[in-house]
Amino acid sequence: MNVIYNLINWDINEEIFKIGSFGIRYYSLCWLLAFVVSYIIMLQIFKREGKTQEELDRFSLYIFVGTILGARLGHVIFYEPSYYLNNPLEILLPFKKEATGWVFTGFQGLASHGGAIGILSALYLYARKTKTNFVWIADRLVLVVPIAGAFIRIGNFFNSEILGKAADPNLPWAVVFHQDHSFTPLIPRHPAQLYEAIGYIILFFILWALYCKSQSKPKPGLLFGVFLVLLFSIRFFVEFYKENQEAFENSMIINMGQLLSIPFILAGLFLIFRKASK
Repeated sequence: MNVIYNLINWDINEEIFKIGSFGIRYYSLCWLLAFVVSYIIMLQIFKREGKTQEELDRFSLYIFVGTILGARLGHVIFYEPSYYLNNPLEILLPFKKEATGWVFTGFQGLASHGGAIGILSALYLYARKTKTNFVWIADRLVLVVPIAGAFIRIGNFFNSEILGKAADPNLPWAVVFHQDHSFTPLIPRHPAQLYEAIGYIILFFILWALYCKSQSKPKPGLLFGVFLVLLFSIRFFVEFYKENQEAFENSMIINMGQLLSIPFILAGLFLIFRKASK
């Protein structure tokens, strides 16, 4: 990465190394770090709340499957339904059919809103199976989701994807993404992925402070509500600095990411302002 004429020229290959058609990507590494760091933090929370590591392991399995499945299906349904109707095998397989045959690509196409729905579904199934209070476990899980989200957005930055809109060339942190060829010519852009990652890190500290403060007399659903409002508000406003992911969004007043954020924000406001029940 070199800084030239006040611009950051980002020209890092998305693959750390490659053997044949199989490659390890920075994005995959960021996903791994997201789960590992989240697990370490959740382990401390579970111990603090008198829960066992075995309970966390079981819970983590639900969340892992729910996140991947939800994020994948969310991308398929919200952004490229017609493509995947014609290529159904690519929905759940980390391979892509090209002229030369099947190529390992990993899961290229994961929607955060789909991931959110997948996590909520996994929470519901876990709570029902283990007789755990849904709101209690949701209040604890949302403490680590922003950190995981920050890692994933950093992975998007390494991948030179989910690009920001054109930025003033005099902006000190404007970035030229040399690896992306979706838009020509190459121009300085807002590093929207990093804007979002920074917002999520700040949200993590806000939630952690609320969690520590509310230990004596917590209001069920407060952390969950604050998380929904702030995280999806961050997502909503950062979208103004992003290029639309699909062409059909160009005709929309607000794009798909913003549209899908609104129900989550409203749900969060309900949880914050509802009266605490026994």
